[in-house]
Amino acid sequence: MSNSIYELVDKLPTGGLTVKALKSLDFVVPGQWQNLTGFENTIRSVTGETDEKLIQQIGDRAVTLYNDKSQGYQRALWLYQTVDSASGALGTAALANKVGQDVSFLGFLKNLTPKPERAQSIDLTVKLVVELVAFCQINGIPGDSIGDFLAALKDYSGESLMRMAALVCFDGLVPLGPDFALKALSFVKQMSPSDLQQNQTFKAVSPLIPGGDPSGQLSFITQSFDSTKGWMQHFVASHNLTPDKVVNNLERFVEISKDKLDYLGAFLDMYVKYYEHTGIQTLSRRLIERAVAEI
Repeated sequence: MSNSIYELVDKLPTGGLTVKALKSLDFVVPGQWQNLTGFENTIRSVTGETDEKLIQQIGDRAVTLYNDKSQGYQRALWLYQTVDSASGALGTAALANKVGQDVSFLGFLKNLTPKPERAQSIDLTVKLVVELVAFCQINGIPGDSIGDFLAALKDYSGESLMRMAALVCFDGLVPLGPDFALKALSFVKQMSPSDLQQNQTFKAVSPLIPGGDPSGQLSFITQSFDSTKGWMQHFVASHNLTPDKVVNNLERFVEISKDKLDYLGAFLDMYVKYYEHTGIQTLSRRLIERAVAEI
């Protein structure tokens, strides 16, 4: 990986569709997410430190930790980036057969087809598992620690909580409706390992998904999603979330057309890279916190 964590945080966008879409979810987790960009700026914000020499030291240590291949930081980043681009590619692949129809998302989306519910369901479950595995990599615990992840999820905050809010809203509620968790689980439970292997999102991240082979991986994905289903359902209920509310808030930030809602899931897949964006922010925060503890 050529990009150092320093460059990645420095290059995070301050505007654009991903940032706008995430800002539209502030009503779900008010004040939890500030779009922290710039590595030194992030160090200052996370540590409250003003001493330039110390900031430099913390930064150097964080970069060293990130570059250490025996740690899981680079693998976590790879997961965040890969799951976003794979799920986006699926949206791009779905850009067929709609020539001439008026889909005025942003004027430049002429041909968009909604992703089938089954593909959307697999996407959702795989993205959830990516969160779990990346969490384990960042925290240096075995990749299949579902229990540790569930315990940590209760205390999620900041950009990590925003990423889960986006997962629930953009990959759950909008494309699959209010009972998305049950729907996705039932699709996954009916699946065979070869069905899973045909899914682009799974194929992209499969090297790091625990389970040993597609059959073991399918059962790990099913178990992980089943275990987290309660958290997701409680999140939706406690925030009184509906697909309509999510779309109404999104409309305040992004120009979307109400009568084309079935296309919205594909649109979000293609243009909103929330996993990579907030993933880099989570990663830099964890690295900085650990660097401070070790200095």
